Amino acid sequence: MIDTHAHIDGSEFIDDLEDVIQRAKEAGVKKIFIPGICLKDTPHLLEVCHAHPNYLYPMIGLHPENMMDEDYHQVLDQLEHLIASVSSVIAIGEIGLDFYWDDSHKKEQIEVFEHQIQWAEKYGLPLMIHARSAHRELVETMERHRDSNLSGVFHCFTGTEEEAKDLLSFPNFMLGIGGVLTFKKSTLREVVKNVIPLSRIVLETDSPYMAPVPNRGKRNESAYVRNVAEMLAEIYGTDFDDIVFQTTKNTLKVFKKVTFFNKN
Repeated sequence: MIDTHAHIDGSEFIDDLEDVIQRAKEAGVKKIFIPGICLKDTPHLLEVCHAHPNYLYPMIGLHPENMMDEDYHQVLDQLEHLIASVSSVIAIGEIGLDFYWDDSHKKEQIEVFEHQIQWAEKYGLPLMIHARSAHRELVETMERHRDSNLSGVFHCFTGTEEEAKDLLSFPNFMLGIGGVLTFKKSTLREVVKNVIPLSRIVLETDSPYMAPVPNRGKRNESAYVRNVAEMLAEIYGTDFDDIVFQTTKNTLKVFKKVTFFNKN
């Protein structure tokens, strides 16, 4: 299994990160991808990943909730310099649009999102995309780049069947499925069953958030991605090993640099 999205570089894991990594390995997690969300935390993210080569992999990006903290034009310049100079970076992310709490900076969010999409085009890297209360704007933005051969993951998908179909229309993108799939009242199971082929799914935890059942309400960690894979096996009526094989294949199809590393 590969956990394609885990914020284990955060302060929630400062006291037991090594234990968290060990539990992930014992659960069968072979790799963990860590998204960047802002400039000030990126050096620590890179430090954590470089301490665990070929197991933790860094992404770099400016999350929409963090873009107004500083002069985002200057921040973007510095982040791009890191992307260009740090060879271990596997993707641009976590980037995207988030109008859930505040939609007063829609124009700026779309500008920053577009700017980072251009990095993906320039450096040939996949995207790790966050979207909340912004589906229409997300699709409209992505449509402007449909001919760019972009690839990536629509992270933390929890939407409707129609929203899933919209995102699946971008052929080189996967949908990231996490702990919400296991929640008792979640409608995501039906959406997955009815609309989303297994060939378009990657596993994620979004640690420390949204821990799956039976650990819902607790701090999430990468070991719990196994619970998501087990639920997918139940939904698709297949073996757990089939889920692991296909989602790993899907992940490596998108994250080309990780495939390269595997050959060494």
